[in-house]
Amino acid sequence: MERVVRDGYVAVLYSPGYGAGWYSWHRIPELIFDPVVVEMVENRAPEETIIRYCEERWSDGYFGGTGDLKISWIVEGEQFVIEEYDGAESIKFKTDFGWITA
Repeated sequence: MERVVRDGYVAVLYSPGYGAGWYSWHRIPELIFDPVVVEMVENRAPEETIIRYCEERWSDGYFGGTGDLKISWIVEGEQFVIEEYDGAESIKFKTDFGWITA
């Protein structure tokens, strides 16, 4: 899986705004790391350009939340999940959870 890594941090795409989620709606793991989309977000590409690219690459996805995409730089190797509430996505790390062992 291609990723953008800078100084030991991996670019992860998510959509923190309410409405349509990004990953929570398309569920394509490769797409949260996609270097082309990361570059488009960094360069503030129009939402339509990002959607067109995604539709050409993944014909079976829904790409809501595109207009609100953000990049979170996560330490390489850190485990995380993307949670969603009412379309607003947030990133939670494995260390955020208080696991209980039986």
